[in-house]
This record gives sequence, C-alpha cells and structure tokens, in this order.
Amino acid sequence: MKSFVFALGFIVLSFLPFYLTSSPRGGEVSFVRLKPENFHIREGREGGELRFVLSSDPRTLNPALAQETSSTAVLSDLFTGLTKTDLKTMRVVPDLAEGWEEKEGGRVYIFHLRRNVRWSDGEPFTAEDVVFTYRDIYLNPQIPNSTGDMFKGILKSREDIGNFVKKIDDYTVEFRLPESFAPFLNALSAPILPKHKLEKFVKEGNFMTAWNVNTDPKEIVGTGPYRLKRYIKGVMVEYEANPYYYEYDNSNRQLPYIKRKIGYIVQDPDTALLKYSLGEIDYMGVRPQDVLFMSRVKNTTLYDLGPTPSTTFLVFNQNPSSGVPNYKLKWFQNRDFRRAISHAIDREGICYLVYNGLADPLYGPITPANRPYYTEGLFPVYEYNLKKARAILESLGFKDRNGDGWLEDPEGNTLEIVLLTNAGNKEREAIGNMIKEDLEKIGIKVIFRPIDFNSLVSRLTSQPYDWEAVIIGLTGSMDPHFGRNVWHSSGTLHMWNPRQGKPQTHWEKNIDELFDLGARETNFEKRVDIYRRAYRIIAQEQPMIFLATPKSMLAVRNKFENLFPTVWGWYREEALFLR
Repeated sequence: MKSFVFALGFIVLSFLPFYLTSSPRGGEVSFVRLKPENFHIREGREGGELRFVLSSDPRTLNPALAQETSSTAVLSDLFTGLTKTDLKTMRVVPDLAEGWEEKEGGRVYIFHLRRNVRWSDGEPFTAEDVVFTYRDIYLNPQIPNSTGDMFKGILKSREDIGNFVKKIDDYTVEFRLPESFAPFLNALSAPILPKHKLEKFVKEGNFMTAWNVNTDPKEIVGTGPYRLKRYIKGVMVEYEANPYYYEYDNSNRQLPYIKRKIGYIVQDPDTALLKYSLGEIDYMGVRPQDVLFMSRVKNTTLYDLGPTPSTTFLVFNQNPSSGVPNYKLKWFQNRDFRRAISHAIDREGICYLVYNGLADPLYGPITPANRPYYTEGLFPVYEYNLKKARAILESLGFKDRNGDGWLEDPEGNTLEIVLLTNAGNKEREAIGNMIKEDLEKIGIKVIFRPIDFNSLVSRLTSQPYDWEAVIIGLTGSMDPHFGRNVWHSSGTLHMWNPRQGKPQTHWEKNIDELFDLGARETNFEKRVDIYRRAYRIIAQEQPMIFLATPKSMLAVRNKFENLFPTVWGWYREEALFLR
C-alpha cells in the first residue's frame, strides 16, 4: 500500500514474538510485533478478494490534487512513481525506473525506465509521460500540489524549472538540478500520470476539475497493481487487478496475487467495528478503546506497529485573507495566546480517556516514529495548568469585564472560538469536548461543531478559508522535506496561513530557510540537526498545538500470507495472498 505525501496509509507466522500489554479496563491483550530481519516474501497463489474500510468518500480521483486521506486512501494502489521506498529496508529502490545514474555531484540524474510497461488501459508508458507529469502538472504554477511544493525550494527560477526534466529517448529521462537535493530520489516516488489522458485538461486550463468523483472509473488510468472498477458514492469502491501491471513473481506469475479488492465506505468507526466482527471486512485499524473487544474476535491477530507517525493537533486560523474578524486574528497571531491555550489542554487526560492509555502526550510536529529526527527532550513541555493559562491570558489584557463569566479582550470582544473537527471521528470529537470543557473553565467560550470531513478539508485548503479553529491531523512523512508543503510559508498545507508570498513572521522566515537548507544538505548528521532546529522552533511558536501520539494498531484476519504491515503502509502488498 503506497503512501502519498502528507496524507494518511494501512497470517500469523510462528516465529513472530508476542508480548502482553495491560488494558486499563482489565485483562491482557496479545499483540504481534514484526521484525523485518525475520520476514521473507514467498511465492503465493492467485485468487480471492480483500475487503477493507474507507472512512469517507474521496474528494477527488486525481492524485496530483489529493491532499486528504479520503482521496489518497482510494488512489494509493492505482499509481506508481519512478522510485519507491522498500518498507523493509527503508531504502529507495526503483519502481517505474529500472535504475539511474548520478552525475555532476548529485546535480544530474539519468533515469532508465522499464520497457514494455503499459497503462491500465493498455497504452504504452514512455518517457513522454514522465516529462509531462513533472513539467506540465507538478511544476505548473496554475496547479497547486504537494509534489510541486517539495521542489519549490530548489527550483527557484524559470530557467531551473525549464531545465529540470527532459526526454533523452523513449526509455531515458534526464533530471537536472541547480544544486544537490538530498531528498530527490525519495521525491520521485510521486505518481506518474498518463499524458494521453490528461494533456487535454492541462491545455484547456481545466486540470483542477479533471478526474473528479463523477468521472467514469474507466477513465482513471494508472500503472499501479490495481485499477478502479466501480465507485458508488457513500457505499463502496471496487478494484480489479491491473491486467498490465509490470511486477511478476519468480515463477513469472503476474502480481498482485489477490485480483479483487473492495473498500466499503463506512464513516462511523463503530459500524466498521461491527462489520469486522461479523466477518465482512478483513483488516482495520484498531482504536485504543476497542483493543479488548478486538482481542476476543476469533481468527484475528492484533499487530502493534509502534507509535504512529501521524499527528493530531489544534490549529488557529491566522490568515489575514480569511473571513476571520480582525480582532480574532489578533488573538490567534499572538504566540502567548497560543501558548496559553496549550497550557489549558490536558494531554495526559486525552491519552488516558480518549486513547485508553495507549498513547503519549505530544508537544511537537513529529512523533517517535520519525527516527532519527525525533529525540527525547527535543520539544518544550506545555504542562496542563489552568491557572497558568488564565494568567497568561490576563497578561494579554483579557478580563471578564461585564461579569458574565467569559473573558473579553481589551476592546470588549468576548473571547469566543468556533472549534471544528470531522464528524464521525470519535477520538477527535472526544478531544474537542475535553478541550471545550477546559477552555470554558478559564473563561473562553467555545462553540464545538463537528462537520463532514470533506467539507472541513475544503474550508482548510481553499478560499475563503472559512474557519477559526480546527482539530485535525496529518499523516507525517519519512523524509522531513516531504512536509515542506506544511511547514514552508508558501505551502498549500501551511494551514494557519497558506501560500504566503513572503513569510508573515520572522520565525516562519527562519523555518523556510532551514527547510531549504535541509533540502540541500547531503551530510546526514548535519541534515538531522537542521530539521531538529526547525521542529524546535515550531514547537516553541505553537502554530499548531500538538496533542497526543497513539499506538498504531491493526487487526487482521488469520487468512493471509506475506503480510508485513508497518506504520508507513504494507510491505509488498501486491505479494499478499490467501492461505
């Protein structure tokens, strides 16, 4: 299962170790932890189907435009890039490319493409598709996208962009960089898109509406192991094996072994839990509160994948171009205001009450899954202290001037915040209610309103950016540079104030410079230090108030072989087969 940039991704073998963890509600639960060195792919058999849950309808079927998990979860198996990350070794390996040559000190790469690869509609894949994807889509200033954001820091001029990619012949492509770019090979895992299907949309200027959710699935053409067969809004997404997929096993049998997949769209996690218990789906992520229940479901193995790389946070809208009143922008743009809110959040309580004790407080933008960039003590700790939070607010001039129980700012405006999250996510709804209760204890009036996930994403990522405060999450990324679209002030997912022409604050300018420096630095130890400095500034400034890091847990039916789940996705999912 492939993972896209900053957006969300998710048998029993006798040698695997088991361990026990206590449940706060009593009882002992057995988990499996997989060791990469003990796992080996073996030849399987063809047939069967895989059934799973999608938490929402996609917003788009266009991978270049997908910025949310509701879309990337649907699209991840339909497309491939020039490279991919081997999730067992965590090394970059070829995918649509057979290999590459590095020249001129890492400023020029010659990529040799696989021959005889075909798109899922049978059309041949060539260097034309690679050049089209990068030149006309990812680097097109009229098409905001996360992959383009990754290259902005290195391709600064029109000349840089023009020289970036060129076709040498049908199966050879040259990439030319103005300077060394440490995450370059990782970045080329971005999906390659079909020129013969999408060029017309680019030329006509309507690429932003191409491959929308009303598009005939047959028009969605990729090079991944599966292709879309059917999409029924609110019900299901059905996949079939791509008959032209280029991967084969050692016996020359075409992968994937499992020829059919069905993703059932189930927004309510409790309904998904019921479907699993009834045998209607084959695997699902496990919420901490469901661990004891899932441990009692027959023919199921629970996997502990370790701390999740994803982050959950509260973010305030600081965008001057949004519809947020100026007096509220003044609050949200004040670092001490954000720090006061951070001190008013009971992270330990969230870990225990929301995540059943299977989580740890989080104070910064990365989690322990992001080794080696994460280290203990990297971030300042904002202890839960309502008196301190109230005192900070009062030092900023907030007082209950009319005796109604709510604080007012120096101009007399009531300190009232509309807090949103995605409806149906029980953890975020519970967190929102806890935050509302604590903030109201210190005189902040909170209107907490869960709304549809796709509607929430639209508010966050498109004008007029109509929101005040949101509880939401990001999936994280293996390489820090892949988060550039979040942390750089020009990024499309720089949520509190996206797509800035120039940094609004001095500290954002510092972050921009550090992320650009980190992209150029090829010495690994120096690169780690650069990103740690950036992450520490983010934690000090609190543009996002990070909340908790839960364990990533997965329940899978005991019917599969070659199963190796990780927090970053499944290793070699195309080799998964039924016993």
